[in-house]
Amino acid sequence: MRTDITAAPPPAVAAATGRSRLAALWARPGVRLGLLVAVVAVLVAVYLFTAVPGSLSYALKIRGLSVIAMVVVAVAVGVSTVVFHTITQNRILTPSIMGFDAFYMLISTVIVFFLGSTAFLRADPVTLWLLQVSVMVAFSVFLFTWLFGGKRRSIHLMLLVGIVLGTFFRSLTEWMQRMLDPLDFQVLTDTAFASLTRPDETLLLLTGILVVLACLAIQPLLRTLDVLTLGEPTAVGLGVNHRRVIMALFAIVSVMVAASTALVGPILFFGLIVANLAYSYAGTFRHRWTLPTAALLGVVFLLGGQLLLERLFGFGGSLSMVIEFAGGLFFLYLVLRKGAR
Repeated sequence: MRTDITAAPPPAVAAATGRSRLAALWARPGVRLGLLVAVVAVLVAVYLFTAVPGSLSYALKIRGLSVIAMVVVAVAVGVSTVVFHTITQNRILTPSIMGFDAFYMLISTVIVFFLGSTAFLRADPVTLWLLQVSVMVAFSVFLFTWLFGGKRRSIHLMLLVGIVLGTFFRSLTEWMQRMLDPLDFQVLTDTAFASLTRPDETLLLLTGILVVLACLAIQPLLRTLDVLTLGEPTAVGLGVNHRRVIMALFAIVSVMVAASTALVGPILFFGLIVANLAYSYAGTFRHRWTLPTAALLGVVFLLGGQLLLERLFGFGGSLSMVIEFAGGLFFLYLVLRKGAR
């Protein structure tokens, strides 16, 4: 009697084989990244083309600027946070630990304190943006060069000094704000929360250019970043000029964070969320996958959150406030998990 060797396998074996193939397919970072791209495309389409109250062309223009602003901020914050984690070898820190948000508010407070809110509101947005970005980048580069450029360089010392200066900036800002007129204080309060739905076209273009240039500067350093995750001794042993690379990466991170903060305002915990989720979702620590994953997750969170606020709650709250609240809880979770270990 002849046996048919081409007979189909039993259903249980076929199901197990199908699951193993799906698991192998899902294990590929490119597949996961492709799924994220598809999710972002769907969210962009829903945000742009649904619930249009009037002219579609006018709505597309307004919403298109908001989408571009979210993409620029997500890329800047996500990429800079992942790079910062690699530099500091610590995944519960963000570039904001260096006091960027406090310094941003101090600059705005000083302008309002000495010139008044009228002069602040009438100031040329491009000039104000250039002033804020230049001062923040100059401050961070000076700090990095001073504390990390000498023989006794220490990332931990630099972070400690950044925390102390951030606390000093916040205290000085609060002291100046208490002596302001209530109307001036209200103007400053509005600048303390990130706004992604009303971006200035010129500022958005300038910020986008800086973010693109920063990403292009990081691209040749992807393999070096992978080596840096192994620690300084190993990286030096493998031929990495550690101090030179770290200084260059700190400068790039400073430009990205300063530009995005000057565009929409401070977002303290947003990078912490998307970066740590990117490590888990990508399934690898190679930066060619974690960097775009963090950027795409940032777009998903910003677009998805804005859709929920607009369509479900009718602008019932500020997206930045929701992000900060969720980020604070996520930060506590990370700290407690680290402590438990």
